[in-house]
Amino acid sequence: MQKNDWKDRLNMAYSTDPNFKYEYDEQEKQETLPKHKQQLRVSIEKKGRGGKVATLISNFVGTEEDLKDLARILKTKCGVGGSAKDDQILIQGELKTKILEILHTEGYTQAK
Repeated sequence: MQKNDWKDRLNMAYSTDPNFKYEYDEQEKQETLPKHKQQLRVSIEKKGRGGKVATLISNFVGTEEDLKDLARILKTKCGVGGSAKDDQILIQGELKTKILEILHTEGYTQAK
């Protein structure tokens, strides 16, 4: 299937060459590291949340789908809300010790 979206070519100058083919920058899919090699960091954050406390899990290396799967597991087992984006998981509330226990039982041995 050929891409023909003009938004992807906004910074492209016009070419008069009839054989010219625009090359798209393909982002390589980042593979997820095995659980025992993930060096996750769990921290408590209060800034910019109106005084509410949140637990932040960072340094996840992998696909967006795997990040969302891990976030779903953590939110379900903690019984709280949260979100997953930009290689970080945000869990509502001060649940650092509980999240560390869950991560260790799930196989993330290097989580701190």
